[in-house]
Amino acid sequence: MFINKLKENNPALLQYAFEAHRRGDILPDTYLLDLDAITENGKKMISAARENGVVLYFMLKQIGRNPLVAKRLMEIGFQGCVAVDFREALRMVEEGIHLGNVGHLVQVPSHALKTILAARPDVVTVYTREKIREIARTAGELGLCQPLLLRITDPDGSLYSGQTGGFCSQELPELIDFIRSLSHVKIGGFTTFPALLYEENAKAIVPTPNMKGLERAVELARARGLKELIINIPSATCVSSIPLIHALGGNNGEPGHGLTGTTPLHRDTCQPEKVGYAYVTEVSHNFGDHAYCYGGGLYRRGHMENALVGTSPQDCRSMKVAPPDLDSIDYYYELEEPCTVSDTVVLCHRTQIFTVRSEVAVVEGLSAGKPVIAGRFSPLGRPVSKEWRE
Repeated sequence: MFINKLKENNPALLQYAFEAHRRGDILPDTYLLDLDAITENGKKMISAARENGVVLYFMLKQIGRNPLVAKRLMEIGFQGCVAVDFREALRMVEEGIHLGNVGHLVQVPSHALKTILAARPDVVTVYTREKIREIARTAGELGLCQPLLLRITDPDGSLYSGQTGGFCSQELPELIDFIRSLSHVKIGGFTTFPALLYEENAKAIVPTPNMKGLERAVELARARGLKELIINIPSATCVSSIPLIHALGGNNGEPGHGLTGTTPLHRDTCQPEKVGYAYVTEVSHNFGDHAYCYGGGLYRRGHMENALVGTSPQDCRSMKVAPPDLDSIDYYYELEEPCTVSDTVVLCHRTQIFTVRSEVAVVEGLSAGKPVIAGRFSPLGRPVSKEWRE
């Protein structure tokens, strides 16, 4: 999906991907994260956000909840992280990363609330009254008042499968009274998901129908005297979409794929961010008219399409690659023709690393021509050691 963009705007990462594999610094089924590129992409977004009065929280589930990246992004001016689920929140707390928005897609379960609320997140996303009561009770035990981000899902909007939940904007008058009746919680703002998406025909990021419900909710809340609200407008946050967040009345965004230059907008157009990761694997064997490379890094919506196979960017072939059917485990990916066994295979497809079983290696120093692997991690952001011999 992004292999041509990788060749075009981050050839140093492509070169290093081949070299690191050929030297044995990484094994197949490894995602290489370019810390320099991600840092520069982040700086560009911070600048655009400041110009538009938008606060940014970074989202790192896409690249494996990586603590090295999280710490670097905090250093350059991000105001916290988005933890889409409780495990990510707990991992960020463990690393000392400030929690911006917790529960963006998955509400915090009761027995994780105390640890997470004690870390003083800016907001906790909620979409049930029962969860609000739990948060109020736990916040009371901690002696604090927790701001809530109410997720709005109106009938004229839409949800992804597996993400069902939300308040209807028409509930707000009663819901506001309910929250005001509780001690230790208050309304901090509103969100919906997805609020923005890439429109292929227009080759632009545009509002989704969910924005109508969000706008209704904000209007109702302000009519009831609520001020200084966080208006979170998520999905596809990048330099190009930050002015749109502002134009729609938002003041909060959360770049994920934008940090690695891997939104669909980046595939189809020229954008300020450059590609920040590559997936590296290896030819395992040939069978019939096809070669097969080691798998493990498949994300079902990743659009895995093309690979570079060979020993270097200068000595490689581009060919089609196909993962197995989605009802099978991705032990191998099929290449369209026979290849030399043990040759390097580089791909750059869309991913959600926290859902795969790959290893993640963070490379630093590429922009200065002095690359080193700064850390090795599991797909859930846990440090791992190099366990194989040279």
